[in-house]
Amino acid sequence: MVAEIMDTTLRDGEQTSGVSLSWKEKLSIAKLLLDELHVDRIEVASARVSEGEFEAVKRITSWAADKGALDRIEILGFIDGGVSLNWIKDAGGRIINLLSKGSRKHCEGQLRKTLEQHVADIKADIAKATGMGISVNLYLEDWSNGMRNSPDYVFAMVDALRGESIKRFMLPDTLGILNPYNTEDFCRQMVERYPELHFDFHPHNDYDLSVANVMAAMKAGIKGVHTTVNGLGERAGNAPLSSVIAVLHDQLGVKTHITEEKINRVSRMVETYSGIHIPPNKPVVGENVFTQCAGIHADGDNKNNLYYNELLPERFGRVREYALGKTSGKANIRKNLEAIGIELDEDSMRKVTERIIELGDKKEQVTAEDLPYIISDVLRQGEHESHIKILNYSLSLSQGLHAVAVLKIEINNEIYEESSSGDGQYDAFMGALRKIYTHLDRELPMLTNYTVTIPPGGRTDALVQTIITWEHDGETFKTRGLDPDQTEAAIKATIKMLNKIEN
Repeated sequence: MVAEIMDTTLRDGEQTSGVSLSWKEKLSIAKLLLDELHVDRIEVASARVSEGEFEAVKRITSWAADKGALDRIEILGFIDGGVSLNWIKDAGGRIINLLSKGSRKHCEGQLRKTLEQHVADIKADIAKATGMGISVNLYLEDWSNGMRNSPDYVFAMVDALRGESIKRFMLPDTLGILNPYNTEDFCRQMVERYPELHFDFHPHNDYDLSVANVMAAMKAGIKGVHTTVNGLGERAGNAPLSSVIAVLHDQLGVKTHITEEKINRVSRMVETYSGIHIPPNKPVVGENVFTQCAGIHADGDNKNNLYYNELLPERFGRVREYALGKTSGKANIRKNLEAIGIELDEDSMRKVTERIIELGDKKEQVTAEDLPYIISDVLRQGEHESHIKILNYSLSLSQGLHAVAVLKIEINNEIYEESSSGDGQYDAFMGALRKIYTHLDRELPMLTNYTVTIPPGGRTDALVQTIITWEHDGETFKTRGLDPDQTEAAIKATIKMLNKIEN
């Protein structure tokens, strides 16, 4: 069995509070979803929203038409006498996901119509769509409440529409009220009563059950499921594509057309465009989910992969990492040393392990990039490796004026001094450093990300950890600095970077 995946990041996902995508961003995500990830279909917008949305849809449909993929682009539309249909046609679309009422409460309470009147309106819009060459999928909004409180209404509606030109009936858990037990029951009732129809399941994550509900729906015989990248969506969001794919492939043995190794790339791109950060412990795509922390786990991995499961990071374009901290053992440290090509004898390993545990007790993050410095410090062999040292610096900040930095630095036993202004103290410091490196005819790495964290509790004397991501000669790496002052922590991270590229 091959499950059909419809991704609605660009429609339902954009309803996440604070998220608004430009047409360029939406087109970029559409290309990634269809060309690289190989999602079967994407829902890209709601009709009649805005001129900006209209422009975005036109750009996407134009690109899709050139690629022969226009039948994979879907747009949410409304039962409005053809207004949505005209909007979709003018935007270049060929498929409408028509929003109807899937519960008696919504039909009578919101539309103030009987089921018969609502069905007549739906049929009229389907007839218009057919005449315009537009295919119709039908959303039964609030279907989950409909099945729970008024199943006779749901069945009467589908009975009245099963002979219409509707390609897919889409079953939304609009308010996220379902659990795996009633999801399977309700979906099985639909599939067994209407075996000739194609049903999609559209979950929401209000009880953190969206992925489990997808699994239940597929067990019941549903043919298609709806997802969003990173689980974006209003309230608690939708079912995250990454987790859905892992569950379908591994837990149910269901095939899809998805290219797994592209999942992480697409997730990171959507994270960047949306501004919604991926939680570090989010399955499949979270920063920490392929990181072993306990030393016993790393030891087990060395002994016939005792702590592996089917979620191998390589499947998703990632690699396994071994964290360094107070729970680290020698096995964790050895795994990190292997990655950077360093070997230590047992006595040296013991000393390094003790130092890493000590740092972990102070809550300082220890990374693979820090290991060479820790080793040098512990084994008292670091002096000749520190080619670059800051001898002195002065930072000043005044209201209404640019910050100013004066820097004196030693590079390979030569001393250089420069000053610069900037938008902040660290920017001024980097300006002075850049002047020195320009004088030396050398290029500094590009700063691509800058993150500041403090330990929980918010104490005024808390240490500040600054993590800076750099790009240099095609390589991306991070350095960290720890200090009570944020700017000094950033400067320490920068000096680590300078010595790293020097070595």
